[in-house]
Amino acid sequence: MTGSGSAVVVGVDGSAAALTAVRWAALVARERRRGLRLIHALPELPALYPGADATFEQIQEAVGARGERVLAEARAAAEEAAPGVEVESEVRSEGAAEALLAEADGATMVVLGTPGRSELGRVLLGSVSVALAAHAPCPVAVIRPHVGDDEAPTEGPVVVGVDGTPLSEGAIATAFEEASWRQAPLIAVHSWHEAFLSEVFEERRWTMDREAVKQEEHELLAQRLAGWQEKFPDVTVERVVEAGRPAERLLDLADRAQLLVVGSRGRGGLSGLALGSTSQALISYALCPVVIART
Repeated sequence: MTGSGSAVVVGVDGSAAALTAVRWAALVARERRRGLRLIHALPELPALYPGADATFEQIQEAVGARGERVLAEARAAAEEAAPGVEVESEVRSEGAAEALLAEADGATMVVLGTPGRSELGRVLLGSVSVALAAHAPCPVAVIRPHVGDDEAPTEGPVVVGVDGTPLSEGAIATAFEEASWRQAPLIAVHSWHEAFLSEVFEERRWTMDREAVKQEEHELLAQRLAGWQEKFPDVTVERVVEAGRPAERLLDLADRAQLLVVGSRGRGGLSGLALGSTSQALISYALCPVVIART
């Protein structure tokens, strides 16, 4: 088979984080009766050092052979995690971001393991993760490494961030689909950051009816969810509306969630931004898998 079709695609680089992502993706693919497609992108080879006793072609062959071993290990992990899942694999010569973006066209989802964590516990965002999350035409799941090599959680609610604009429509659609597949409740979170505006009002001694603002924000969330609960009657929805930084509230809820869904850009985002600040914060710190949905 060439191309990803409607498969679940996973980027595989030989790391433990990638194998965690493979196992998570294998379960998703089996549950939804999709194929699993494992992709390993060959690294760009530097020029040979003077006096090297291997030719460029020999090194290229060795790198390709290593890629096949990496894929074989990933295939074994997938089949162990989800027996019966249909697995395909391919070594590709393009850069990782380019290869996975090509695979994303028509895919059900692209899944990535995070490249690692800093001493402060923050997941280090790789260029591939950012490029895929910002530009892939399908949802992108980022699976972070867990303490003690634990697998990603499979229980708890699905949480979705809703910014009150049409930009969050993709995230809402993905979140309802995920909650329905997982037979999990959905928590729809809408937060707004009013600190700056409050300071301006205080300086000018203007008044602002905060209850009226909150009511308006409740109505915005209701508008965005309209129709989705009817389309997915099996999904129980809890609505959370409160002032504050969206990333902080979503991260709080992610501690007990099995999945966090957000759009690639939020309210006020510029079309040229690679990835919204809220999305970057969630990928960096959330304790559960994060799905970035196309906005």
